Amino acid sequence: METIEAIMTRRSIRKYTDNRVPQEVVEQLLRAGMFAPSAANEQPWHFVVITDRKTLAQVPAFHSHSHMLKEAALAILVCNDSGLELVKGRGILDCSAATQNILLAAHDLGLGAVWVGIFPVEERMNGMRKLLNMPTRVVPVALVSLGYPDERPRMEDRYKSERVHYERWMGSADIGKSEVKKSKK
Repeated sequence: METIEAIMTRRSIRKYTDNRVPQEVVEQLLRAGMFAPSAANEQPWHFVVITDRKTLAQVPAFHSHSHMLKEAALAILVCNDSGLELVKGRGILDCSAATQNILLAAHDLGLGAVWVGIFPVEERMNGMRKLLNMPTRVVPVALVSLGYPDERPRMEDRYKSERVHYERWMGSADIGKSEVKKSKK
């Protein structure tokens, strides 16, 4: 799969078959995550691979948008180790890039995946820390739910030319507010 095609055709997948994901595929996903760009090459990430059905089933107790984990073959929790950061807070960006790499690699490998947001919601971060017995210096950033897809969401064009500005800000300063009002209708 070509890079642009992968970016344009990747979709959030929340329904999975019951097929197991081989360990070598999981390792490819982790390698992809670790090849993400990292400010000052800090690489402050850790990854927790979760395959235990009972553990995955506990996440919806503190994260109401994670019910797909009950069907997922596995999940990968991308974490920022603040002890590895040279500049505080920069690791969140690195972990976000690692998460995107995992999502694109999953798509290329024929897997379905969805980014389940953890950071910055305290209830979710504390829930993951408690569930996985994590040290407090480690910040759970994103949980990637993974499995072989059992759905094919349609592709849509997300390009919005009105959100592109060249050289300086052009247009109404309140453009974001008007778009939010439209989306609530």
